[in-house]
Amino acid sequence: MTGAGRAMAVLTSGGDAQGMNAAVRAVTRMGIYVGAKVYLIYEGYQGMVDGGDNIKLANWQSVSNIIQQGGTAIGSARCKAFTTREGRIAAAFNLVKKGITNLCVCGGDGSLTGANIFRCEWSSLLDELVQKGRITDTLAKQHAHLNIVGLVGSIDNDFCGTDMTIGADSALHRIMEIIDAIMTTAQSHQRTFVLEVMGRHCGYLALVSALASGADWLFIPEAPPQEGWEDRIRTTGSRLNIIIIAEGAIDINGKPISSTYVKDLVVQRLGYDTRVTVLGHVQRGGTPSAFDRILSSKLGVEAVVALMEATPDTPPCAIGLSGNQAVRLPLMECVEMTKLVQIAMDEKRFEEAIKLRGGSFENNWKIYKLLSFQKPSKVSLAVLNVGAPAAGMNAAVRSAVRLALTHGQKVYAVHDGFQGLADGKVVEMEWHSVAGWTGQGGSLLGTKRTLPEKHMEKIVETISKFNISALLVIGGFEGYAGVLQLFEARGRYDELCIPMCLIPATVSNNVPGTDFSLGADTAVNAAMEGCDKIKQSASGTKRRVFVVETMGGFCGYLATCTGIAVGADAAYIFEDPFNIQDLKTNVDHLTEKMKKDVQRGLVLRNEKCHENYTTDFIHRLYSSEGKGIFDCRVNVLGHLQQGGAPSPFDRNFGTKLGVRAIHMIFLSSPPGRVFANSPSTACVLGLNRKVISFSPVTELKAVTDFEHRMPRVQWWFNLRPMLRMLARYQTSFCEYVPGEIEHVTRRSINTNIQ
Repeated sequence: MTGAGRAMAVLTSGGDAQGMNAAVRAVTRMGIYVGAKVYLIYEGYQGMVDGGDNIKLANWQSVSNIIQQGGTAIGSARCKAFTTREGRIAAAFNLVKKGITNLCVCGGDGSLTGANIFRCEWSSLLDELVQKGRITDTLAKQHAHLNIVGLVGSIDNDFCGTDMTIGADSALHRIMEIIDAIMTTAQSHQRTFVLEVMGRHCGYLALVSALASGADWLFIPEAPPQEGWEDRIRTTGSRLNIIIIAEGAIDINGKPISSTYVKDLVVQRLGYDTRVTVLGHVQRGGTPSAFDRILSSKLGVEAVVALMEATPDTPPCAIGLSGNQAVRLPLMECVEMTKLVQIAMDEKRFEEAIKLRGGSFENNWKIYKLLSFQKPSKVSLAVLNVGAPAAGMNAAVRSAVRLALTHGQKVYAVHDGFQGLADGKVVEMEWHSVAGWTGQGGSLLGTKRTLPEKHMEKIVETISKFNISALLVIGGFEGYAGVLQLFEARGRYDELCIPMCLIPATVSNNVPGTDFSLGADTAVNAAMEGCDKIKQSASGTKRRVFVVETMGGFCGYLATCTGIAVGADAAYIFEDPFNIQDLKTNVDHLTEKMKKDVQRGLVLRNEKCHENYTTDFIHRLYSSEGKGIFDCRVNVLGHLQQGGAPSPFDRNFGTKLGVRAIHMIFLSSPPGRVFANSPSTACVLGLNRKVISFSPVTELKAVTDFEHRMPRVQWWFNLRPMLRMLARYQTSFCEYVPGEIEHVTRRSINTNIQ
């Protein structure tokens, strides 16, 4: 594929969303990489209408150092002129003058609809320009077709067909940062806090933040409370009372429910000291999350590929996310499906509106309701954490404990993993035992790497003593290996013939049977923030290269994803073998980069990527070879990648996996203790593409590299060519895996994990 002789442009339109800059960077650099001329259109459609200096030819450095910035560096504006025929004629003239016939638009459904209208009118617009003598007939024939591709930038995640829109994950980060800060005050006083979040027509942000914070009440436009809800408003009896309300919340009759009204109601009915916090545009601000940077990079690269492959007969498409893959979606089908949601709400068909929002939205709503009420208990479940601490562990424990209690189970918490199970460190849990756990980092149960093999007798004694009917293990590779050992010991101990489920939780993301492990998203964000600060420290220093070591064991997921999120020049990992010549090539690449007045470079190294090429070795090599051109510094990120509050993704992922684990363990089985000895009763609960599924540990054994503690095949390895291309290395384009073309149906909409 080549873009030689072709020109393309990128613009951002509508409300800004974190991640737009990463998308602009990816589109620009990928366009240049394939040989096309790339233009940046400033101030959205207004800039396209006005022309002149608003349409500028870009080079590689034009988009340097913007991946970590919020907002949009090329500006966005509402443009009334573009809604008129005259405005679109002016825009067409400005594009034709530059030879631009490929357009990438990043914005909401209104912006993408405008782009499609522009495309449909293109021929007639050029005809009119010819008739008016503004362009020649020859020029019109040379630019007879306009190809468009859309990237959806919207913090509301309200576009049908894609799992996530650009900016939604970052907005959740802002919301959760504020909720976490408010919780410290809520825990200090007997207060209720009412938080209003954005979402005039879509309750996604409110719903997911309610799940992530364990909010007591939730108001969203898709699910209005029934008549008389004011009389039923109550608290859960704990000191922490959080109410989350979307700005577009309504009652069953369509009357708005304001945050002030809810606050006054709580004061009058319950006599609680109540405060209102309206988050407003802070949700659009700040640096984009790692997820949004990687998402925008994926979608931007795929947008360029789609434009270069387009023919006059190719229908316009939007680039979306399906599981962990970029996909091409029929643009106007998605827009029309998005509009159907609002029509359903306007006609008070609220259950249908929730279904139209997609499987994930519907599932989120069901889980929120599931975790809101308590019932008496009878059968017993033991929950334990195994391996190193990982963000999201506590969220998984909380949802599992509460759902088990809701369905009449007795729940035991085991402290210190398999070692604690052997030592009898077992405590019965109650509803409020896990209050406030969702936002806590690390492992509140305590966790150890000890495997059960050497303590099997004592573990069996504890299981028998407490009459434990099932085990829920939340942990990393040690948790997986431990469940496998327990399964293989069933022939010797009948007590181990009980359902066992592992929820993968590790920053390394190296557990077989899942694309993502709990804690990995938080770790990438932590590593990304560390690298951002490292890069910023050199903002006043010319020509400096940083060598940064990440965690991950032998698994290169953390280094690769962080590398994409921060725009690294290289990321060395075990799975992608390299030699001294490769290191020399990278040094030469950075040397050329520094000669072009680029201030800094960043190289990531996974901690076990090579036995001999250590972080210190690479630092010394770069320092020696770059002497006189750039200096070199080394940083080891260490355990900061494990710490801190979990990201919104990990909170919600943990919550959902906890619920699914309980469904597998108890709700699909008859009441009472079950004799379970089939392979399907000892499994890993994971996310594969976009499906949460159970994989027997015995089946996973065959696809596991036990020596290096990771799966033999890893999906994210396909991201490596993109990392190299966006760093301007010469790599074979055939290594890039293009996105699939997906058709949109009502049941395939927004099936994302969040």
